[in-house]
Amino acid sequence: MGSRPDGWWRDRAGAAARLMAEIAPLRGTVVTTPDGVELTVARILAVLEGRARDVQAPEGIDAVRATADGDEAVVAVTTDLIADGELVLVVTADRGLRARLPARALVAGPRWLLT
Repeated sequence: MGSRPDGWWRDRAGAAARLMAEIAPLRGTVVTTPDGVELTVARILAVLEGRARDVQAPEGIDAVRATADGDEAVVAVTTDLIADGELVLVVTADRGLRARLPARALVAGPRWLLT
């Protein structure tokens, strides 16, 4: 959400709801990652934290409600999914978060997602 200068910081819950509604239609589609990997979006997980934690996720999105740090929740979910043999694409602009992800995680920035 932070990549959009639309005042999201004044209404984090509203920004999370808008973003989830925008990306929900990606479920079931084939996308090409920035690294050129083609994959079918089988599941969309949105990690919600802070004021956005209680936002209702639209159909097609599974909400992960972080009890504390959202980045920690992203790392934990990604690690678990990769351990289960899943291919995981994390969308984030946060370099610190990217550095903490398992090496097998695919990563894309928000511009890739929102174009």
